[in-house]
Amino acid sequence: MQIGQQKVVSVTYRLQSSLNGVDFEIVEETGTEFPLVFLFGSGQLIPDFENNLSGKIMGDEFSFIIASENAYGPVDDEALVRVGMDMFKVDGVVDMEILRVGNVIPLLDRDGNQLAAKILSIDDDTVLLDFNHPLAGHTLQFDGKVVEVREASEEELTHGHAHTPGMHDDHEQEH
Repeated sequence: MQIGQQKVVSVTYRLQSSLNGVDFEIVEETGTEFPLVFLFGSGQLIPDFENNLSGKIMGDEFSFIIASENAYGPVDDEALVRVGMDMFKVDGVVDMEILRVGNVIPLLDRDGNQLAAKILSIDDDTVLLDFNHPLAGHTLQFDGKVVEVREASEEELTHGHAHTPGMHDDHEQEH
């Protein structure tokens, strides 16, 4: 069976990234125990990732590069935000164990949506945060293998994502 619309796909892969398109470093690696399982065409993955897998079958190996502009985009300077140190006070105290350069911290926007920000710098009264995706500006290289391709179930199509064993057990037991 070929990878295409309404198919559930399982792949193992090694993801490497590079800021200069030459020197690649491993970012993530999946094995056969925990492959990436997804509903093809559901819009949850980088479109070029899916485009490079389209038409492949179980057992096919793949290797492709996705330019930063087709992955997570360039670094957006508007996503660098300087905020007051007071924002991080709890009961009048800033936890300096959490507030460290390089840490990624969870924050909520005005609408209650959770965001992740990397702390770039800290001075006496402000903190510079980076809300860019960690791989913004990076060229990505994927090397892997297709381990399974199957038809999506009606439930998976309705939910808009692939189901893995045990994923909806609690919900199913309620009926």
